[in-house]
Amino acid sequence: MADGHDPNGSVAPAVGEVPRRAGLVEFWFYFGESRGAVAGLVVFGLLVAIAILAPLIAPFPPSEQFRDALLVPPPWAGGDRPEFFLGTDPVGRDILSRLIFGARFSLFIGTVVVVVALVGGITIGLIAGYVGGWVEAIIMRLMDILLALPSLLLALVLVTILGPGLENAMIAIAIVLQPHFVRLTRAAVITERRKDYVTATRLIGAGPLRLMLITILPNCMAPLIVQATLSFSNAILDAAALGFLGMGAQPPTPEWGTMLAEAREFILRAWWVVTFPGLAILITVLAINLIGDGLRDALDPKLRRS
Repeated sequence: MADGHDPNGSVAPAVGEVPRRAGLVEFWFYFGESRGAVAGLVVFGLLVAIAILAPLIAPFPPSEQFRDALLVPPPWAGGDRPEFFLGTDPVGRDILSRLIFGARFSLFIGTVVVVVALVGGITIGLIAGYVGGWVEAIIMRLMDILLALPSLLLALVLVTILGPGLENAMIAIAIVLQPHFVRLTRAAVITERRKDYVTATRLIGAGPLRLMLITILPNCMAPLIVQATLSFSNAILDAAALGFLGMGAQPPTPEWGTMLAEAREFILRAWWVVTFPGLAILITVLAINLIGDGLRDALDPKLRRS
């Protein structure tokens, strides 16, 4: 057994492999107990596949205009152009193609915003929770000020200062979402730093960086993962809201919020122009929130069903 083989000659699992496998099986068991979470994961997986394969599955380029097909309704709703399955917008662009390419922007926005907010929030939260004292007090008061302001209003002010555009909108949304990660990280670090394993690691000579990044941080990740999932959906919603207000992605970018902004004056006479981008936002955000609920149930032992 010392060489990694059992008496029958088969290779024994590596050290740590069995516990890791058991942990993944246990996680999936509790995650799979929520049918909503599994359904959300399936929908999100389809969204990722659509975003990756957009150039292959979209019927037309997202900005191609058909001047002879302005505001054509879907063929199943009385339209006479079967090639436009979801109809066209006011300048003759295929709505289905723009929705498919819009999935790329939604995933890109959510990923960038969450990564920026997560990295920044963890860094600031680790410093606040580990150092403490006046450093913690200053950091947390700044976070309280940010949290006291309406998130969309704060993002709108920041974009106004930085200038309209998708990049500036993502920066603004990341700043708005960052306080949540800071507070979660700080609370988890304060709890973990008092435990025996942290004290033992400090006594054997580990420095502050090793204690924060290697010893403490891995044990703080469960709530941060859940918060990151929920922030993903918030980022998509906020980006769509800023796009609708003309401060996010600019035309002709096929971003769902921008599509809604371009179509708002046609709500009464062309329902399909606003309905399908709105449904895309609704379904995507709902799927991500369901995944977040499933992650919370699977990662928090207190919420697991006996």
